[in-house]
Amino acid sequence: MKKNSFIKLLVTILITTFFFGKAYSSSKNLLKIDWSFAGLTGKFERDSLQRGYQVYKEVCSSCHSMKYLSYRNLGQKGGPEFTLEEVKAIAASYDVEDGPNSEGEMYERPGRPSDHFVNPYPNDNAAIAANGGAYPPDMSVLAKARTGGANYIYSILMGYEEKPTGFVLDEGVYYNKYMDGNKIKMMSPLSDNLIEYTDGTNATQAQMAKDVTTFLTWAAEPHLEARHRTGTKVIIYLIILATLVYFSMKKIWSGVNTEK
Repeated sequence: MKKNSFIKLLVTILITTFFFGKAYSSSKNLLKIDWSFAGLTGKFERDSLQRGYQVYKEVCSSCHSMKYLSYRNLGQKGGPEFTLEEVKAIAASYDVEDGPNSEGEMYERPGRPSDHFVNPYPNDNAAIAANGGAYPPDMSVLAKARTGGANYIYSILMGYEEKPTGFVLDEGVYYNKYMDGNKIKMMSPLSDNLIEYTDGTNATQAQMAKDVTTFLTWAAEPHLEARHRTGTKVIIYLIILATLVYFSMKKIWSGVNTEK
């Protein structure tokens, strides 16, 4: 392998690493946040994940479901990592429909860690009717389903403003500078001191938006940290392999006379 070819291979590896690391921050016209989980070695902040769950529970869960999450996921490694007792208490705070019983009837019981997050509505039509004709999207994989990922969610939460002069909004529609068409049916869900964080953190709008976005990103990619660890090992392996190949080829061709 010639020196130039080796350099090109190494540059390719580094460029690939760089672009993977920017995956959460490269989206046009959105607010850019220095997310802890971005980059090849990025990790979720446990405190932020737990606060983010609190924001979801106290603010978002009244409208938005997270049907692909179970309460036990809140205790898994790489996630919020609530203790087993905390997970049991969280699950038990919800009533879950179960059955039928021996008499053929459905009944309600306290939630268990194995239960999926309780849906705020019995069905999609009920959700649409309760939200003025707009379906509130499930938040389980929202961070992956929207272009811009974490930056998109954060920008929408922080993008509510008074409409510009002459801009027409229908009743029940709000102006958001980061939404397509600048129109959104969801009113601004966050405001300063809307909730009281259990860890004493100041619950500003920006802090809550950042925390719940972190939580939603983890929900969409619960194995992100493990994937980052694997990616780091792969990059190191490729660099070592490319180096060994380069020096091996150099040794092999060192005794060959290339002069005509």
